[in-house]
Amino acid sequence: MIAKTKLLMAALIAAMGAVSPVIAAQPLTKVIMTTGSFSEREAAMYVAQDQGFFRRYGLELTFVQVRSGPVGMAAIASGETQLHEGSATAAVLSAAAEGLDLVFVAGMINKLIGNIMATPKIKSPADLKGKAIAVTSASGGSWMFTTLALEYWGLDAKRDGISFRILGDESVRSQALLNESVAATHLGYTFSAPLIARGFTNLADLAKLPIPFQSTGVLTTRRFMSASPEIVEGVLRGIVDSLHFIAQPENKPAVLKSLMKGLRLQKVEQAIEGYDTLAGIYERKIYPRADGVRNVIRLLGMTNEKIRKLKAEDLVDDRFVRKLEKEGRF
Repeated sequence: MIAKTKLLMAALIAAMGAVSPVIAAQPLTKVIMTTGSFSEREAAMYVAQDQGFFRRYGLELTFVQVRSGPVGMAAIASGETQLHEGSATAAVLSAAAEGLDLVFVAGMINKLIGNIMATPKIKSPADLKGKAIAVTSASGGSWMFTTLALEYWGLDAKRDGISFRILGDESVRSQALLNESVAATHLGYTFSAPLIARGFTNLADLAKLPIPFQSTGVLTTRRFMSASPEIVEGVLRGIVDSLHFIAQPENKPAVLKSLMKGLRLQKVEQAIEGYDTLAGIYERKIYPRADGVRNVIRLLGMTNEKIRKLKAEDLVDDRFVRKLEKEGRF
């Protein structure tokens, strides 16, 4: 974990060093947000940075993509970062169960999203029995999304001989599926599109399944929230501005450009599929969802007593979102 934290610090220093002299000269408050995700779900953050929305509220926000949720939790626990963009995963709930005063202050996406993609040989969820599924980490978002989908289909990894292979982010997992070294994996819409075009099986668009989940949201600690409420509020205001910007059709070229940059895509066509899904996955009112957190506590609590003792209501705080709604921002 120490090595991971050192790598994160190196990335943060490099990112901060990239700030232009003009911006650095302005009286902006620096804040760092991490994420362990790498998909179109981060469009709101990419656009907010590219369009300067956080600067409107006096913030110089550095958005750092780390290898996994646990790295992000380690950074926020040590005080090296102040916020994290992520979902209700094992990393988040384990950190909370160990005493970190984490809280979701917003929920930009409050449902499972993405596709469970499989090789052409797999025709139905039942065909996954005895097969290997690729995930980012042993308990991260892709594992969580996949496990909840399997549960919905009446499948159990242990009982049905389904194994998980830890391979990395979506670009790596999509390549593994393309090579058929795994039978299936969860992918965002951007990385799913080329596989669908090549005849790979889309077992489900998870956004269409009735599974409660707190997906992409903003996490911080209650300590930081109490000490710097104006920073938390400013971050959420910047995100709301970004969501409004994304929702305007005339801004499509700028959003596609941000997606290409953020996801390191070579062609605009690769970003279109992800862009087209944004209207259906982002919330208009970015309230965090206790029922979505509760569903994950239920799942992980089956094998972790500390997580089982958590209360979903203690892990969400919607005071800032309520204030924005009263102002008519939604």
